Amino acid sequence: MQNASFSPTTMAEQWDPLFHAALARRVSSLSQATPLLASTDWALHLATSPGKCMDLVRLALHQSETLARYARERMAAGPDRAARHAVEPPTTDRRFADPEWQQWPFNLLHQSFLLTEQWWAAATQGVWGVEKHHEDIVSFMARQMLDIFSPGNQLLTNPVVLRRTLAEGGTNLLRGAFNAADDMKRQATGAPPAGTDAFVVGRDVGITPGKVVLSNRLIELIQYAPSTGAVHPEPILIVPAWIMKYYILDLSPHNSLIKYLVDQGHTVFCISWKNPVAKDRDLGMDDYLELGFHAALDAVTTIVPHHKVHATGYCLGGTLLSIAAAAMARDGDNRLASLTLLAAQTNFSEPGELGLFIDESQLSLLDAQMNQTGFLKASQMAGAFQMLRSYDLLWSRMVNEYLLGDRAPVNDLMAWNADATRMPAKMHSQYLRRLFLHDDLSEGRYQVNGKPVALHDLTVPIFMVGTVTDHVAPWRSVYKLHQQSPADITFALTSGGHNAGVVNPPGNPHRHFQLLTRPAGGHTLTTDEWLATAPEEQGSWWTAWLAWLQARSGSPVEPPRMGARAYPPVADAPGNYVMEP
Repeated sequence: MQNASFSPTTMAEQWDPLFHAALARRVSSLSQATPLLASTDWALHLATSPGKCMDLVRLALHQSETLARYARERMAAGPDRAARHAVEPPTTDRRFADPEWQQWPFNLLHQSFLLTEQWWAAATQGVWGVEKHHEDIVSFMARQMLDIFSPGNQLLTNPVVLRRTLAEGGTNLLRGAFNAADDMKRQATGAPPAGTDAFVVGRDVGITPGKVVLSNRLIELIQYAPSTGAVHPEPILIVPAWIMKYYILDLSPHNSLIKYLVDQGHTVFCISWKNPVAKDRDLGMDDYLELGFHAALDAVTTIVPHHKVHATGYCLGGTLLSIAAAAMARDGDNRLASLTLLAAQTNFSEPGELGLFIDESQLSLLDAQMNQTGFLKASQMAGAFQMLRSYDLLWSRMVNEYLLGDRAPVNDLMAWNADATRMPAKMHSQYLRRLFLHDDLSEGRYQVNGKPVALHDLTVPIFMVGTVTDHVAPWRSVYKLHQQSPADITFALTSGGHNAGVVNPPGNPHRHFQLLTRPAGGHTLTTDEWLATAPEEQGSWWTAWLAWLQARSGSPVEPPRMGARAYPPVADAPGNYVMEP
């Protein structure tokens, strides 16, 4: 009898992706194995660390004594006198900033909560033998769980909510119930969040005049019409991230970086990425280079010939631009005059808290689900970003809108944030594995056209922007390019986060930034040294970047025509791709 052939991987290849995809749908694409492994690792090592356990017991006893002493002092001080806190919240912690939190018994509640946070921070960190990734996950999980029970997030323990409820006879809670019902209905039907319909692309935002001069299956390239009689001869090519719609850089006229550049005498081109659908599943990083950046650069240098290009990349667009520029330097292509990287990482060895959601367990779920749908939906990414900024994006919103009954007014940046995009399966898997997980670019393993690229080949002047509270591209991670490229690098660290720090027009009295240039081949400061050395300036980094660009641009000349014979205008800005849901 002839033995039948047997392949031990056949069933795994057939059934496991289907099971993982179904599992991903049930758990919002967040791995359940990773937190289980992390908590097991932490618990087992904590159980075999008697010294750490004793330290935690001593800390708990000390905190109990501290809280009891605070309660006695606060009661003795009376309602009109301040008493020293048992624990001072960080200066950036706004959760208990309202004066009503200093009144009895709410002061005791919030002080007890802050002490509990301190204890869990000590308990989840510094346990011998715990893997660093697991330690970070357990610490993050503890913070998320504690936030659920924060006195600020509960009706009966939040003095601001209680005062409002008494003053309004509970009508704030009724408004909050209507707000919650409206939000649930919008989420169920796929409708945009309340208030975003006041910002329509092409009517209210994305209205800087221009023409689409190139359209392919991945991008539309917009050339903006000049608003000055003469322009600097070197054009600016902007490469935004494909995780976002490009008009974050062209919001309302007063908030538009593109309009600002055009009004200052620059010829500006910007890529508008197509929002992928299932048939685009096989678009990969190489396609984003060729159909995206290189197709746009070829068009720009044809429309504005004989001049080098100031290339600008934002977020993932900056990472892509760095890869393209390194490949161009390797191959002797000298069409770039400078690089500007806005909140863009080139080294992913320390990616910040976003790394909590990137490991093989997590990627297996994403890959399985993307293999079925062909893309990653924006909602699958939103949960991770929401947890990273849980107070700003979740809890404070719930308290304000559902307990206080106050709908926050929607601005153009908030409306843009709700206009989410998708990412094709192949590209997103390649990006997460090759760059985020394996850090191939900074390690010199990332290949373009079959050959590796090296960041140390970047020698054109570079302007970089990091933002102080960036959870997507932490500024210390962005800064690491100093260690890999010998180029002249000007680094600006601005107040704000990943988006609000970049959308930073002049005129805001609360904005400030630090700026320092390292000359080509110069000594690289550590990030702490840089913070202590770089002078602080008030206002927007836009003005500093403009001066940097103009110092590297020629004298103004007659504006170029819109498009060229090979690139005739095919539509008015903002084009068609940005309109696709």
